[in-house]
Amino acid sequence: MPVEYVLERPSVEPLVAPVLDADQQAVVDHLGGPLLVLAGPGTGKTTTLVELVVDRVERGDRGELGGLAPEEILVLTFSRKAAAEIRSRIARRLDRTTATTPAMTFHSFCYGMLRAEQDPGDYASPMRLLSAPEQDAVISEVLAGADPATWPVELRQALQTRGMATELQRLMATARSRGLDAYDLERLGEATGRDDWVAAGQFFDEYTSVAALQNTIDHTDLIFQAVRLLDDAARRARWRDRFSLIVVDEYQDTDPLQVQLLEALAGDARDLVVVGDPYQSIYGFRGADVRGILDFADRFSTPAARVPIITLRHTNRYGPTIGAAVRSIIDNRGVLGAVDGEAYAALRSPVSRTRDEGEVTVQTFSSPTAEAEHIALLLREAHLHDEVDWHDMAVLVRSGIHVGRLQRALTAAGVPVEVAGDEIPLAVEPAVRTLLSAVHAADEMQAGQTLDPASAAALLTGPLGGLDAASLRRLGRVLRRDAAKDGSNPPPSRVLVAEALSDPAHLSSLARPGSPEGDAVVAAARLARLLKVAAEQIAVRESAEQVLWTIWEKSGWNRRLEAEATGGGEGAARANHDLDALVALFVEAARAEEQQARLGIAEVVKRLEAQQIPADNLAQQGTGARAVQLMTAHRAKGLEWPLVVVAGVQDGEWPDVRMRGSLLQGDRLGPDGLLPPPAAREALAEERRLFYVACSRARSRLVVTAVASGDDAGAQPSRFVGELHAHTMGATGRVLPGTRHRPRRALNLRGAVAELRRLGESTDDPAVRARAAELLARLAEHPRARSAHPDQWWGLREITTNDTPMHDPAEPLRMSGSSVSTLAECPLKWFLGHEARGERGTTAAQGFGSIVHAIAAEVVTAGLDPDPDRLAEHLDGVWHQLEYAPWVGARERAAAKESIERFCRWHLEHGREVLAAEHRFEVTTDVDGRPVVLNGSMDRVELSDDGVHVVDLKTSRTMPTGPKIAEHPQLGFYQLAVAQGATEDLASGAPAAGAELVQLRNDTKGVPGYPKVQPQDAPRGDEPFFAVEQLRRSVHAVDAEEFPATASLDACQYCEFARVCPAKDEGASILTERA
Repeated sequence: MPVEYVLERPSVEPLVAPVLDADQQAVVDHLGGPLLVLAGPGTGKTTTLVELVVDRVERGDRGELGGLAPEEILVLTFSRKAAAEIRSRIARRLDRTTATTPAMTFHSFCYGMLRAEQDPGDYASPMRLLSAPEQDAVISEVLAGADPATWPVELRQALQTRGMATELQRLMATARSRGLDAYDLERLGEATGRDDWVAAGQFFDEYTSVAALQNTIDHTDLIFQAVRLLDDAARRARWRDRFSLIVVDEYQDTDPLQVQLLEALAGDARDLVVVGDPYQSIYGFRGADVRGILDFADRFSTPAARVPIITLRHTNRYGPTIGAAVRSIIDNRGVLGAVDGEAYAALRSPVSRTRDEGEVTVQTFSSPTAEAEHIALLLREAHLHDEVDWHDMAVLVRSGIHVGRLQRALTAAGVPVEVAGDEIPLAVEPAVRTLLSAVHAADEMQAGQTLDPASAAALLTGPLGGLDAASLRRLGRVLRRDAAKDGSNPPPSRVLVAEALSDPAHLSSLARPGSPEGDAVVAAARLARLLKVAAEQIAVRESAEQVLWTIWEKSGWNRRLEAEATGGGEGAARANHDLDALVALFVEAARAEEQQARLGIAEVVKRLEAQQIPADNLAQQGTGARAVQLMTAHRAKGLEWPLVVVAGVQDGEWPDVRMRGSLLQGDRLGPDGLLPPPAAREALAEERRLFYVACSRARSRLVVTAVASGDDAGAQPSRFVGELHAHTMGATGRVLPGTRHRPRRALNLRGAVAELRRLGESTDDPAVRARAAELLARLAEHPRARSAHPDQWWGLREITTNDTPMHDPAEPLRMSGSSVSTLAECPLKWFLGHEARGERGTTAAQGFGSIVHAIAAEVVTAGLDPDPDRLAEHLDGVWHQLEYAPWVGARERAAAKESIERFCRWHLEHGREVLAAEHRFEVTTDVDGRPVVLNGSMDRVELSDDGVHVVDLKTSRTMPTGPKIAEHPQLGFYQLAVAQGATEDLASGAPAAGAELVQLRNDTKGVPGYPKVQPQDAPRGDEPFFAVEQLRRSVHAVDAEEFPATASLDACQYCEFARVCPAKDEGASILTERA
């Protein structure tokens, strides 16, 4: 008996005809010829377009003048989502479906045109439209096979880089948008003397040949080929006759080629209604040209009739406060074109119809972490206190680089977040990266290659291996013991671990479950067996999808992720996101198999990893649960929410006015040759429009945030923040003054537990303590509040000790001048920075000192001319490597030049013989029977009649005072090292004759341009030298392993460990001794 299927669809209520205002009705009533409609945010342009189409169809049903059949109407827009919404609204208004699709994207329409016009014999094998990531991968493949000899010499080394592929993609897209093909590009290159364009034209030709062989076409070529088809008069007439009304939404986003397409379809003064807003033209990087909408009236007018312009003058989105704020972004910044001033004025200042006044807030924070945590707090407060649904809030950023950071921070704070799948390239997703790394490892195993140690460690400590760092070290110790059984000296444990993953049988033989080391070996053996199975599948050419599925299913990770995703709590959102990413990975792997039958696994993985451009999924799925939307400002176009946070509005990032496409200068490609360089003001204008779009998404509350770092070299707010701040100070918006640090606690379950624990510990009120304990006891019963149970209060446990000494007493202890200085200042600071390696990376200020030191050293070592102007040229050659904010970089560049000038004068005038610069030394001495190696580097070693002088060049703004110089630890250490023979190879038998700090940022008082010199006397033979005692105390502190926190202005002012320092409020333990 055949199975019968019943399709059940929820009923859709028909839309009630809206009440249109006079401007909207004028658009609907327009009959005959082109029309330009200017429509700002929330002015009802989509409603107007839908009513225009419905009016024409209903007139046709009634046989009235101007009536049309649905198939005579074409609605074009720029995204599938927008097209689907318009189709749905038209169908609901008509209360029926139509035989044809009335609304579609430009690309969908052109694809249909090419299919309709292709040879009937080819119809059974339709051409396939390349997605952006696929095009990216194809360009990389063609580049990989390119002959370097066809390219200019200066570009040959760049051919295999990601940047070159991106440059070519942009150049080809620009050429297509300007109506140029490969031959045109090559011809223009020859005419303008641009050898790179000639080579790019040849590459363009090869790329299109490859696409033709694969029966594929990219988005820009799709419209180009459609325009070429319409160059034929007969075809053009046939397609013009199909449509009596063409409507274009978001016309400000058209590029020159799309305008050509519309001219071919409706350039004969037939009904063409275009709707747009020049202030929302934000896709210049895709080739969109705001001139399209600005010049529409001139381009489509005829001698008999001027194109009329209608402005929609009322907004239903936001109230006066938000309206005034977003208007301030674009006020007095008109765009020139064939639009009269009255229409512009109405566009800039729509009349609000909402009763909600709205609220605008501008906030700055001390760090990106503080910014993210306060955004999370704001969203949770809005949800919990103001009852705003999660899906009614959005966080918008300038670019996708901020999406991952904010997503992690919001998820950690318990804010459900939805990020579109096309915001982040698939291969960048951590879960996807894990599976692809496992496939890489299996492929290397089947090829007989040893795994890379770093990759092996990542697999073992990732979701597939399940080890932590301590377990990985235990595994290494087991393997080293096993390798040393024959008395040989084994290789490093990381190498042994990588080799062991290729030999699951050997790992299994070492497994001894029940102990920490044994459990680590068992886990490693399990992963090794999994990789072996995958390698066997690769060897017999199983599909990439099957190999990925095997790793996924047999690892047990699938079950763990499922449990996390369905278990609730803060980990559920992360697990759901990972599952979504992995589903997308399997879809892409299957698609790769379908499109290119039986590619090798390595090739499929390579293509997936090469997709640096995020994919545009055909069907974006929600998270299932309602969530805050996190996306770029570009993606937010056309959307709105009651509460919008525009985050990360930083100087240098927003506006981003950096030159783009500078290698091949695709932005200068014109139809007749080389265009003038793009003006920075054009880029600034588009960035301002993008900020306007982002801020105008808010209906009731707008919050704009930025980081205002206290460090001059750190992040600073954008000029846009300053302008909006100035506006809100004079309006009814609310501004929180000053820069805010991290919130005291998060507004979630963990934050509540932390606050109750703090109250229970810090208050002396027995009633408050008892109430806090009672609430903690109740919370401890909740599965999501484990931290409320005393078993999880690690501070109550005894402090652990390590029986193995940090430094082997039998081995010499290595000490440097900086170690002695830091140990004298604060032993804990030394331990965290030197032993725990907790220091941050090199700062811009440290880079400043390194550059000045290097130039000063080369005056001695490389014989550079100590002329300030000559040395400034060397400074300019490396200055760009320092990541200063632009305005700070200019100031610090001037300071560096002044430092070099002081150095040159001091170098030429101070008179001692220079023996060496950057002199590295290592000498052994004895401290109470303990061998100690003194090591380090002296900036300069000089010789006088008295002996050896050590010079330490300083580039800090601050200087030690006179009394501190006498017992300056670092200078004393250098003199002690000289006494122990550190300079014996430079000046045999010469004693230490003193040391000095030369302050290159500070003048000697009364001698402008000459650095301040702070000397330290040489040790006297009849007196104990202070440095000997300092060294002794340092050695004893290290051997005793006692590192107390010692607070002082010098130690704490710039310390980066304050958050873990018990001597500071922010690092002090919440557990204190009670009497």
